[in-house]
Amino acid sequence: MRRAGNHTSALSLAIGLLLGGAGLGAAAQLSITGVSEDSDLYDTLRRGSLLAEQTDEDAEPATPQELVAAAQADYARLLAVLYDNGYFGPTLKITLDGVDAAAIPPVRPPRNVAQAVIRVDPGPKFRFGTARIAPLAPETELPDGFASGQTASLGVLKETVASGIAGWRAVGHAKAELADQDLVARHKERQIDADLRLAPGPRLRFGALAITGNEDVRTERVREIAGLPVGEVFDPEEVELATERLRRTGAFDAVALTEADDIGPDATLPITARVVEAPKRRIGFGAELSSLEGLRLSTFWLHRNLMGGAERLRLSAEVEGIGGNSGGEDYRLSARFERPATFNADTDFYALAKLEQLDEVNFFSRQLDLEAGITRIANQQRRYTAGLGIRAAETRDAFGTQRYTLLTLPLSAEFDYRDKDLDAKEGYYAKASLTPFAAISGSQSGLRTLFDTRYYHTFGTERPVTLAFRGQLGALAGPDLDQAPADYLFYSGGGGTVRGQPYQSLGVDLPSGDTVGGRSFVGLSAEARVSVTEKIGVVGFADAGYIGSEEFYDGSGTWHSGAGLGLRYATGIGPIRVDVAVPTSGPEVDDDFQVYIGIGQSF
Repeated sequence: MRRAGNHTSALSLAIGLLLGGAGLGAAAQLSITGVSEDSDLYDTLRRGSLLAEQTDEDAEPATPQELVAAAQADYARLLAVLYDNGYFGPTLKITLDGVDAAAIPPVRPPRNVAQAVIRVDPGPKFRFGTARIAPLAPETELPDGFASGQTASLGVLKETVASGIAGWRAVGHAKAELADQDLVARHKERQIDADLRLAPGPRLRFGALAITGNEDVRTERVREIAGLPVGEVFDPEEVELATERLRRTGAFDAVALTEADDIGPDATLPITARVVEAPKRRIGFGAELSSLEGLRLSTFWLHRNLMGGAERLRLSAEVEGIGGNSGGEDYRLSARFERPATFNADTDFYALAKLEQLDEVNFFSRQLDLEAGITRIANQQRRYTAGLGIRAAETRDAFGTQRYTLLTLPLSAEFDYRDKDLDAKEGYYAKASLTPFAAISGSQSGLRTLFDTRYYHTFGTERPVTLAFRGQLGALAGPDLDQAPADYLFYSGGGGTVRGQPYQSLGVDLPSGDTVGGRSFVGLSAEARVSVTEKIGVVGFADAGYIGSEEFYDGSGTWHSGAGLGLRYATGIGPIRVDVAVPTSGPEVDDDFQVYIGIGQSF
């Protein structure tokens, strides 16, 4: 009989699961009662509810079993929401077709759910009476909400404790913790008295850095790259910085620095770096299409740990102008070697070789660049480079054929405070490049400069609009126009400067009717990016460019402009970009419009 009973139970369970999974909750309607729909609390409860998510009209249809699970989980979730908003005496009941969700067996859900109801009586709102935390480290910043008269939020209490502990950790007390808390609810006054006491613990210094998980990257190199200041006073920012240094090498898929549970000898805190090495080799491909400039193809091969010290070697090949109408085809072969933490933890060494041929509308050049230098990474947003190079080139333009050899000193400073590289919504980007060059033969010495600045700001939440602006300024000082390296001169027109204008269509017109590049350049761009849906966006844009024969802008040159519309489709790596632009001012052109396709925003 026992065996038969077991079979009967198993059969009933299977039937229940099948029946419960057969119906869909697409028609289920949710209502939240007891709270005004116009209140902030109503919106907060709805955002915190799994049941609201499951019954949303844009959500995938949910089974009754999923609705039961969501409703049962909502008891804890919504109580947490209420407590976090200062309601410490609420009553909450969730029903599915009139049945309390807590009483429905998850393995035997109803066949269908038509109506879900969340009944809330939040009760009175509590505020802080006494709000005290001690002791505090100097310059500790507490949340504004932790004060007498403010809403008694559990989230604020947690944030206050975290801020107090962070304050002590910032001055070396790595083991600071909450020692005691005294929370008293005074229902008559509708107040919560909070008295929090911290235990800072001793001031510690960094102990030895242990390394685990590395196989091919040498242990001593991991320590050099991390740059943890062993022996100095503990600072959590140094731990984060060491973690970031290891990650940016690209040699590791995962990096985690953990503090020891126990304090070491002489008030030291041992740290362990756990790493997971990335595959050493990687290969990639890219493509970009323009109706005028044609197809651009690129590929690279990368080795992330060439000599066991997280050195990177990248070999790249690129061809552009395939099938285009912007001159001939351009070719580029390059090799770049990078060694992190060469002179100190934040200074990398690089060496590169590049062979390039440019068959442009107004000039032809073939050049070889050899360069070595350092990159100083001040932080995640700021970096500086300084190098020493040799450039040997042969160029041909309206002035004839020129062969020259230059000794170059490329310098740059880059500030990147964008929230995203390929689809920035907020922040700014600025880069200044200065290249003094000394002519060894065939040209004159001088200085080439290029500044690029960008700014982004987003308005609204329902259908956000991002305004993006870009300004470029270039100058070539020193050589006369007819003696300047042809590939150092500036042109305007095309995807990187003025969309809608033909590629490099604006230069300096000579009396002979030929066109050469200018010694001064200004580029201006503005975009309004509107999100239509989560995936689709539209863009309106306008660009303008200036080229002059003078060394620095004085207004004696020529301007041209273009404008257009674009479509964006969001992907995991960045938006797919399609822009259609027309010329709006400047010298006469034959083309009516240009089309640009690529990955990521135009700037």
